[in-house]
Amino acid sequence: MLEKGQEILVLRDVLIPGGRVADITISNGQVMHAGAAGKGDLEISCRGKFVLPAGTDLHVHMRDGPQKEKETWESGTKSAIAGGITVVVDQPNTIPALTTSDLLRDRVMLAESQAYTRFAINGGVTSDADLTGMWKAGVFAFGETFAGPSSYGEAVSSEVLVKAMNQVAGFHGLMTIHAEQVTEGEDQSLAYHDHLRPVGGEVQAIQDLLTLNTSRCNLHFCHLSSADAIRTIPEGLASREVTPHHLFLSYESCDPKDTHRKVNPPLRSEKVRRELFSCWNQIDLIGSDHAPHTKAEKGQEFAMAPSGIPGVETMIPLLMGWVHEKKISIADVIAKTSSRPSEILGITKAGFSPGDRADFALYPDTLTRISADTLHSNAGWTPYEGMMAVFPEQTILGGLVVFDSGDFFRPDLSDDYSGSSLWVPGRGYSL
Repeated sequence: MLEKGQEILVLRDVLIPGGRVADITISNGQVMHAGAAGKGDLEISCRGKFVLPAGTDLHVHMRDGPQKEKETWESGTKSAIAGGITVVVDQPNTIPALTTSDLLRDRVMLAESQAYTRFAINGGVTSDADLTGMWKAGVFAFGETFAGPSSYGEAVSSEVLVKAMNQVAGFHGLMTIHAEQVTEGEDQSLAYHDHLRPVGGEVQAIQDLLTLNTSRCNLHFCHLSSADAIRTIPEGLASREVTPHHLFLSYESCDPKDTHRKVNPPLRSEKVRRELFSCWNQIDLIGSDHAPHTKAEKGQEFAMAPSGIPGVETMIPLLMGWVHEKKISIADVIAKTSSRPSEILGITKAGFSPGDRADFALYPDTLTRISADTLHSNAGWTPYEGMMAVFPEQTILGGLVVFDSGDFFRPDLSDDYSGSSLWVPGRGYSL
């Protein structure tokens, strides 16, 4: 294991997308050279493995605090690195909601005391949120902003949205949007959950937001669940995120009362799921929307069970399963889970070229059946039970091995080029 004080890690015989085989030399948290390498302090053979730049997940809910039974920063970020992800962005619908600079600083301190990954934190948008204070205190973005209600997230009015977009545009910041419309009725099954939160409402909410955005605020639409939603957003006007659960699951493939697959926006029909996958090339990035709840909460009657599912550990492994089946390419996975999310976050991308961030995940060429018993979230369950995936054997963060065949090692980046903190502050951060 590479320890502090040792400087050079060499990944031997890496198959780089495009067909080239090279040694990757890493020092001070970044790639120094791609090609034939000399001796390293630690060398890892990558022959027969898929080596991917590690993932950046722009959409997680790490819970903790009063919700630590669902997840803690330790359990959630361990889950992330066991799934090949080394950067996560936490959402602000915490308890209490993250709407002030003081609450943001408390959240950062809590995360820094436990995290195994780099992390950024979003600020909440409410009628009384201190957007300016949070921007200066280092939020990455504002939202997920609820244009439709969800678990622990209330919809905000058009007036609040417009005011917030105007203010965020003035910062040259980013607002992330949860776009839904909810109709009245008794929530009694997965199909009816889809009926109450229909595709048409998702599309209308997006159209309304785009119309209201006269200030041209930078927008990111979270967890789009349909091809209609993807096509509603003109190319380049806003970034488009899709989750694994909307790509891999449909309500028709589940027990109608399965609360473990109750989520907002809902699982759609198999037809809509297939149409969403047909828009693969128009999807900017994949985000897990990792939103764990306890088994007891999910064990309630359907109408009472909260929406949300864990997914940060299974996101890239599921996609790698599709790579194994030749449905998508490794280049696609890298672009949608690493390069593009890092670009949006504003950090150096992980990659194979000199100067790239030295975050990698090493995957075997072997499919594994997903089991909650082997996952690391406090939730203790997964909606993907029994599905096939490819999990990483090792994960590297800043040139340090942080996950190795089930063992975890908390990173010490005190000699890293990015500084000693795992926190990634937003562009407005000022001391």
